[in-house]
Amino acid sequence: MILLSPGPVNVSARVRAALQRPDLCHRESEFADLMQGIRRKLVQAFVPGAEADYTAVLLTGSGSAAVEAAVLSSLPNGKRALVINNGVYGERLSAIVGVHRLGVAEFKLDWGTRPDPEKLRLALRQHPEVHVVAMVHHETTTGLINPVKEMAEVADSLNRVFVLDSVSGLGGEELDVAGPHLYMVAGTAHDCLQGVPGVSFVLVRKGFMERMKAYPKRSWYLHLPHYYEDAEKGSSPVTPAVQVFQAFDEALDELLEEGVPARIQRYKNASAMIRKKMDALGMKPVLPAELQSNTLTAYHLPDGMTYQRLHDKLKEQGYIIAPGLGQLEGKIFRVANMGALTGQQIEGFLAAFQGTIRTIATR
Repeated sequence: MILLSPGPVNVSARVRAALQRPDLCHRESEFADLMQGIRRKLVQAFVPGAEADYTAVLLTGSGSAAVEAAVLSSLPNGKRALVINNGVYGERLSAIVGVHRLGVAEFKLDWGTRPDPEKLRLALRQHPEVHVVAMVHHETTTGLINPVKEMAEVADSLNRVFVLDSVSGLGGEELDVAGPHLYMVAGTAHDCLQGVPGVSFVLVRKGFMERMKAYPKRSWYLHLPHYYEDAEKGSSPVTPAVQVFQAFDEALDELLEEGVPARIQRYKNASAMIRKKMDALGMKPVLPAELQSNTLTAYHLPDGMTYQRLHDKLKEQGYIIAPGLGQLEGKIFRVANMGALTGQQIEGFLAAFQGTIRTIATR
């Protein structure tokens, strides 16, 4: 099955084979070496030139686990978070903060609208209790790329901590982590990094990690300093998904061999192929081109076509697309081009899509 959804993604044969490496006990030195290698490769890939300033913390769990761990671990007593919310995953960030009553009034926007840095500056001046600004990098609800550099620079200029959910962004979008002083960036193995689900991580500025050690522990399982301190000793506070770690290690080797810029360009080329064909077929994108990501395009459903019918016809031919979420459910469909997809597979999908809409239109 060819997955054209924003995670999980199709993986290569060598990543799949890594799941069958010999079993490891997570209390042994072999696993410690594996874990430290993954941490080193993540920093090498995403903070080149500033490796000494950042560390990577690994968790067993989905990308949402990394996001929740980052937010909950980043707030000292008496401080609050401001969440920039312009999609389903911004809403999830708000919900994470809301469960613990740690937020202020949302910086909420219409879905598909990029936030204004100057409005963030005003909001932060009005809320001195805000310590953390949290935002989604790639809002896969619509395929929107948020302005990370601009928003992070505003937060940093006012001595706030910027936390980024880049679960669907890392490896697919250009991202300068060190330049605009991103304190924490949450990611996952199974989107643009082309691993399998089950492992997530947070890239953290080392100086901020030291500060977080004194912050309240709001969750036992998702307290980042807990994982960091054990990892520095070659251990883990919980039983990790060992086989998934092994697959992630192989996926990171693939990423470093390809190079992050080359992978981003490969995704750009794939999305351009999809958009050109969809435009020729009369499909209307949800976002203008300048706001779209490299790895996902959302389209309005044509008149008279339901998502379920479109999905089912494509699935019969071996292709999985993604539905609209939240208020867009039943109104749009989404086509992602993450993962180990070949040009031939994308062409096959586009041919299947063209045939499907013609068949539906004639009935």
